[in-house]
Amino acid sequence: MIKLSCLLLISFFMISSFTTPVNRGDVYTIKKSSDRKINFIENSWKEALKQAQKQHKYIFADAYATWCGPCKMLRATTFKNAKVAAFFNEHFVNVSMDMEKGEGPQLAQQWGIQAYPTLIIFNEDGKPLLGTVGYIDANDLMKFGEEGLKK
Repeated sequence: MIKLSCLLLISFFMISSFTTPVNRGDVYTIKKSSDRKINFIENSWKEALKQAQKQHKYIFADAYATWCGPCKMLRATTFKNAKVAAFFNEHFVNVSMDMEKGEGPQLAQQWGIQAYPTLIIFNEDGKPLLGTVGYIDANDLMKFGEEGLKK
């Protein structure tokens, strides 16, 4: 009996760690953990362009390298900020590009990338509008995104 109680308790905590209750008036809904991070199209610039044109949205591009420490920090912190995630998921088609594989090297040359991470906002046709280089925190990323939408 004690083992069953422990198993149920552990199961409850495991399930609750992947979801967050969201208060919508008198009703609570469950928000998936994937909604609490920026949802990126991985390594497909062509798909990002296609989706941006279809949805009439700007593109937010994360140009990174796998060995880059600040790139890893962005993914671990800034991109997982709930407010940032909600904003970018609503207003942008988000794409994350490993600039050292696939179409990355060609895009790195085309975009003139000199360092990682490089964050760029493009219009729906793929024209660059705004960029920044290096790690930025959630507040600065929000300002960057808001400024990009004004262009």
